Amino acid sequence: MKITALMVLKCNLEGSDPVNLANASDMSHFGYFQRSSVKEFIVFVGRTVAKRNPPGQRQFVQHEAYKVHSYNRNGLCALGFMDDHYPVRSAFSLLNQVLDEYLRSFGESWKTVQSDNAQPWPYLNEALAKFQDPAEADKLFKIQRELDETKILHKTIDSVLERGTREHVIS
Repeated sequence: MKITALMVLKCNLEGSDPVNLANASDMSHFGYFQRSSVKEFIVFVGRTVAKRNPPGQRQFVQHEAYKVHSYNRNGLCALGFMDDHYPVRSAFSLLNQVLDEYLRSFGESWKTVQSDNAQPWPYLNEALAKFQDPAEADKLFKIQRELDETKILHKTIDSVLERGTREHVIS
């Protein structure tokens, strides 16, 4: 499970291209000479998906082994480029957290932005690293994972006790 990029865009209602407010990407799994092309592709696809996502909607688009998750909250749109194995619920939880943090950091100033913003937003890079594990984004997923691990441990203990009982009966 891997997150390749996170973006925050301002979606214009009049149909013009969305404005890139912030983005973060991890290109380490691409070759050195591919990275600039992949970044351009991510920005292009991000704008296209954000433009087609109506306000108040969550959606994802799948392309080969990748999914682009998009959440448009009243014109402020968060996108995540993840591999096919990243859980959908965790992805949308992450996008919701990104939008909450963006609004906490910048307030309503995004509404007046007219051109792409090259200013870095450290939180997005931190989120990209932190949420590589889907359990960090979705607490229910984390609890489910811990419950599954507990069940496995319980079965292992039962089988060891059963084996010990059989050995005791044999001797």
